[in-house]
Amino acid sequence: MRSLIDIKDLTTDEIESLIAVAEDIIAHPDVYAHKCDGKKLATLFFEPSTRTRLSFEAAMYELGGHVIGFSSAQNSSTAKGESVSDTVRTVSCYADIIAMRHPKEGAPLVASRRASVPIINAGDGGHNHPTQTLADLLTIHREKGGFENLTIGLCGDLKFGRTVHSLMTAMSRYAGTRFVLISPEELCIPEYIKSEVLDPQGIPYTECRELEPVMHELDILYMTRVQRERFFNEADYVRLKDTYILTEEKLRTARENLCIMHPLPRVNEISVSVDDDPRACYFKQVLYGKYIRMALILKLLGEANV
Repeated sequence: MRSLIDIKDLTTDEIESLIAVAEDIIAHPDVYAHKCDGKKLATLFFEPSTRTRLSFEAAMYELGGHVIGFSSAQNSSTAKGESVSDTVRTVSCYADIIAMRHPKEGAPLVASRRASVPIINAGDGGHNHPTQTLADLLTIHREKGGFENLTIGLCGDLKFGRTVHSLMTAMSRYAGTRFVLISPEELCIPEYIKSEVLDPQGIPYTECRELEPVMHELDILYMTRVQRERFFNEADYVRLKDTYILTEEKLRTARENLCIMHPLPRVNEISVSVDDDPRACYFKQVLYGKYIRMALILKLLGEANV
């Protein structure tokens, strides 16, 4: 039995194999419509989610399976004091696979050691979000044709942004990757990402405070929101939340083939006027997330040769 807790759990060959299956699902959905007949996915979301939870549910339904679970810790026995370990051991009796989101970093790893079915980390605090990274990688693959020799701008909350940390970890494996890290000083990339991911592999990166001066360098611009739920001080959140807002004016020096991404939800860090720009790919990411989660479910249930 295998779980997915961290994007590092997958080799590059496995990632590329998952992408190949997702591409085949996109091309031939009918072939996969009954692959998970009789199987059940449990969605254990101890933290609010729209896209990730519904994406998992849509993925399982489109594979012919069923979904059980909860969308809030208050709707589970956690509200009565039940431990994560007991919750997953119980749910393992009812489901064939579990997708779990939790505000505490490391909780899905603990769950994977207690569950008797595969656990998929659907986000743990400010740490990891491997299935969002898989959705990001499928987007990059479809929009850019591959992963090598790309300059990736990451803008906004780089300190608490788990999607940023996971994507940097994944993309650091590919030749020619360069990162441009755009954030206020208070939200810059954590030192452990530099010491554990960037520096050991000699990945070039630039840190800066403004977006426009570096816009022309970017192949990919990955915007993020400043996350209120990660702040201990409301005043700090209010001060920083509008630091970076992407507008059509700020895109005037950008490349024609720039790929604009965002893990969503968006607050106001991307103007709605950008939505009609052909370079905007963030709603494509949402759709691709469903397909890559379908591929992952098949892999972990042993229903696909991945």
